[in-house]
Amino acid sequence: MNLTGKITAVIVEDETAAIVALQNYLGKFCPQVKVIGTAQNSREAVEVLHDLQPQLVFLDVEMPFGNAFDVLEGCQDLQFETIFVTAFSEYSLRALNQSAAYYLLKPVSIEELILAVNKVQQQLQQRQWIDRNRIIMENARENNPGMQQVILPTLDGFDVVKMHEIVRLKGNGNFTDVFLTDGSKKMVCRFLKHFSEMLPHPFVRVHKSHIINIHYVQSYHKGAGGYVNLNDGTEVEVSPAYKDSLLKAFQ
Repeated sequence: MNLTGKITAVIVEDETAAIVALQNYLGKFCPQVKVIGTAQNSREAVEVLHDLQPQLVFLDVEMPFGNAFDVLEGCQDLQFETIFVTAFSEYSLRALNQSAAYYLLKPVSIEELILAVNKVQQQLQQRQWIDRNRIIMENARENNPGMQQVILPTLDGFDVVKMHEIVRLKGNGNFTDVFLTDGSKKMVCRFLKHFSEMLPHPFVRVHKSHIINIHYVQSYHKGAGGYVNLNDGTEVEVSPAYKDSLLKAFQ
């Protein structure tokens, strides 16, 4: 943070009323944030961000003359945390979740705003810099889902892996164990449900405690639900409730 102890921020949003509302929310509920500028389209945003160089950007995903990814593309030489603001979209939420990004759904919830700002403040204080912006931008350009990157928050920090490197995921209480093609295991600070909503095909939930990458299925054995053998030598039970979705994934 700067010398005043405030987090300097810019709001990028195409609707004036939304800018005013967010400024009011921040002034009332997030006094640690100082808004030093605004922009209402992606071209203007790139200029303003280079001019002001804030620590935090509230970035609307869709806006005139481009979108949030175009802003990130134009600001690759800058370093700032981003809180995305988006109307519900399965694609945008999946992309943001993959990169462990902070985001707010419209209309903005005050509770969620406070939570996101507190997380950013913690990152800045701990100087834990994750270049989420670069990963989001690269994922947006990558048409092959298997080559897209996923940030895995761990107890020690974070790991960045490509989707094709993930063989399976297993629920472990409040955590998820992620098993990779190199034989390693990452304990990730997320519920399994987070990954079932975020990971696209070829990932399929086959059990309340298991998601598998069907590219690594060696064989399927029938039964009430049956079970699958994976290339890493593991056997994973398929519960009857998920059997149809597994078989459908192979059609």
